Amino acid sequence: MLRKILVLAGLLSAVTFTSAYATATQPFEAWVTELKAEAEKQGISRSILDQAFAGVAPIPRIIELDRKQPEFTLTFEQYLTRVVPNSRIQKGRALLKENKDLLAEVSKKFGVQPRFIVALWGVETDFGRITGGFPVVASLATLAYDGRRSAFFRKELLLALKILEQGHIAHSDMKGSWAGAMGQSQFMPSSFHNFAIDYDGDGHKDIWGTKADVFGSIANYLSKSGWNDSETWGRPVGLPATFDKSLVDSKVTKTMREWEALGVTRRNGTPLPSRNLTSQLIVPGDGELAPAYLAYSNYEVILKWNRSSYFATAVGTLAEAIGQE
Repeated sequence: MLRKILVLAGLLSAVTFTSAYATATQPFEAWVTELKAEAEKQGISRSILDQAFAGVAPIPRIIELDRKQPEFTLTFEQYLTRVVPNSRIQKGRALLKENKDLLAEVSKKFGVQPRFIVALWGVETDFGRITGGFPVVASLATLAYDGRRSAFFRKELLLALKILEQGHIAHSDMKGSWAGAMGQSQFMPSSFHNFAIDYDGDGHKDIWGTKADVFGSIANYLSKSGWNDSETWGRPVGLPATFDKSLVDSKVTKTMREWEALGVTRRNGTPLPSRNLTSQLIVPGDGELAPAYLAYSNYEVILKWNRSSYFATAVGTLAEAIGQE
């Protein structure tokens, strides 16, 4: 009976993989030929194309990951515990000190506080430890050939080929996540072209192995996205039991004094800061009114990096923890 179940599972897996490309109108090899022709028109050399696509074929595991429905959903509290553990806070503090001079220089140039640069670095790749082992060209080719989001990934693939053409990274070293996010900052190729910089001036925008380029690129992303270094990202707050739930809305913004008049306090019950900043109220968790945060304009900037309220709140939480000694 077990053997029959395993065989059936294998057949179902094969059917799933085959049907993943049901919308493809041509064989993969023909699709690659067409893609290469388009890339050449955009200035990608034949030598780069031949090297990039040598031995490339659709990767079943990537389609599986793209289609995968999670078996369970983390609550916000579980997510925060996993993404901002004490070990990551301690490591972040150590790296903040270790890279103090470089971070101060980058911070001054781009107007982004060092703790936020380190926090994004930490949340994205555990400070460069986990950057992904999938070949970027093959990953993007798989997703571009697939019919679900082909236009988006085709664009990203062509941009990845331009990165190779410009010589920022060798093809064999261009590794990333299954969806094509690359390097210690996990930039998609489009973000690389828009925000990656050659901070150390060696001719390469190396977000894979050069800290100066990693830090500079993160800061450049935030700066160009509207970062305000005179403010933090937000703060945890406490709400009265009778609080109006309709005010938990990104379209509703109020000053500190207005929130205070509605009974909002710091999480420990003390008054809000005297600086009368404008903010929105967010409740990223599953509770109706807790945990709650007042989020400033920089919170919206972090959301431009990743539209998840879990992610943005975790980055802000880690940044504040890293900055506290």
